[in-house]
Amino acid sequence: MFRKLVAIEPVSLIPSAEKALHTFAKEVVMYDDIPEGDDEVARRIGDADAVLVSYTSRINKEALEHCPNVKYIGMCCSLYNPESANVDIRYANSRGITVTGIRDYGDEGVVEYVTSELVRCLHGFGQEPWDGMAREITGLKVGVVGLGKSGGMIADAMKFFRAEVAYFSRSEKNEAKAKGYRFLPLGELLAQSEAVFCCLNRNTVLIHEAEFKQFGNKKILFNTGLSPAWDEPAFLKWLEGDNLCFCDTVGALGGEYLVGHRNVRCMNVSTGRTRQAFDRLSEKVLANMTEYVKNNG
Repeated sequence: MFRKLVAIEPVSLIPSAEKALHTFAKEVVMYDDIPEGDDEVARRIGDADAVLVSYTSRINKEALEHCPNVKYIGMCCSLYNPESANVDIRYANSRGITVTGIRDYGDEGVVEYVTSELVRCLHGFGQEPWDGMAREITGLKVGVVGLGKSGGMIADAMKFFRAEVAYFSRSEKNEAKAKGYRFLPLGELLAQSEAVFCCLNRNTVLIHEAEFKQFGNKKILFNTGLSPAWDEPAFLKWLEGDNLCFCDTVGALGGEYLVGHRNVRCMNVSTGRTRQAFDRLSEKVLANMTEYVKNNG
């Protein structure tokens, strides 16, 4: 059991899960706003031995250096690798601090979002049809960049609607091959796909000027990550063509100034943050804490 548990920002747990936090610590402190900077993060953590954080704040080395009692950090958001995490995991581990995160809790909402927007675009619901005439997903050549959990689910959704699916990832996947998805080099995938879905970890940039040239004109680009999957200058040049870019959040797009661009469709809302996603998130956060307490007394 922890002595003091602090959530340094809103962590999107359902009420029953927030109540359950009190079974893990003698004292629980929950902040309802986002801290500004390392000094405020350190102040909020204070003498706590356990910390919860969502995706909107960072816990850097500079903050942790002022918090000697921390033993556990629970990320109430996706953790894929140390490079994309909003916690300095390597420094934390060097201090003996355990950092846990979760995965695969908001993917269903993201798949529904991209499918909905693609259908609206092709059919012309509330807008001009992409081709000038209503069109189905059937036969559409789509490419998925990053075939992790959400990328795989998007590929499966596109296959259900009878699109031709290709993908690029670090290596070919046997499961994808069995489903008939073609593994292609990134440039080739961009060149042959009419609609591309980027499903990459935070701060992973794969599309540069050369790739945008291969992608070409009259294309549809979705980014479902938490940050842009492209170099900004090259993206801005591509955006001036007869193209469309869909992002659910400003973070995925790259900046507020792009929201009003004629070829940008930004929902300005995290489409993975649904009622069901909060249920899954809460279950996984509590499971991580349960496992830690079980193993550490």
